[in-house]
Amino acid sequence: MIVTPAFLSKLAGAPVNANMVSTISGLVMQPVGLDRPHRLAHYLGQLAHESGCWKYDREIWGPTPAQTRYDTRTDLGNTAALDGDGYRFRGRGPIQITGRANYAGFTAWCRKFNPSAPDFTASPDAVVTDPWEGLGPIWYWDTRKINKLADAGDITAVTKCINGGTNGLTDRIRLTVAASLFLSGSADAKSFQRAHGLKADGMIGPITRSVLHKALTGQPVVTFAL
Repeated sequence: MIVTPAFLSKLAGAPVNANMVSTISGLVMQPVGLDRPHRLAHYLGQLAHESGCWKYDREIWGPTPAQTRYDTRTDLGNTAALDGDGYRFRGRGPIQITGRANYAGFTAWCRKFNPSAPDFTASPDAVVTDPWEGLGPIWYWDTRKINKLADAGDITAVTKCINGGTNGLTDRIRLTVAASLFLSGSADAKSFQRAHGLKADGMIGPITRSVLHKALTGQPVVTFAL
């Protein structure tokens, strides 16, 4: 199977846009094992939720009460002084890179394979320019070793690794399942269930999700193209 921006359009139920193109561009450059269909389903399901189905590529700034505390979030590498680090290093990308330390980590990761990559701590907005925008979520996924969680088919664990909790879990499950069905080549849930000897009620519960995960682990790797 060849996965293109049109695949993301189908998952999002919206026309192809620049954010979708960036996501696929990142996978073309550094797939980090995400060419395995079962891992890709988790990756795309989480990105779809985090980005509002590729509508947003940066944090919506209020500022909210939580955002006003970003300046002193030393756990994110921001300086303790109220000097604007919170806003400067606000979330950017489909999986929002947040905080000075993460911008520095992304810089170091990119420069391993492209020494000319920007210093994202000096130029934070470069995170949402190509080709870097598509690489941001891949950096996060790779450095947090989320493929291991996807290999286990554990959507809750993947969500906690990305979100820090389980916010939006129901929607993340829905989108991960939708991506899984598309990657399996099934027209819909009932078609998949019939093909695998399950009750064809269209309800995607734990049993159907488990069989779907197993089916994807046995499929050939996918390729990515723009």
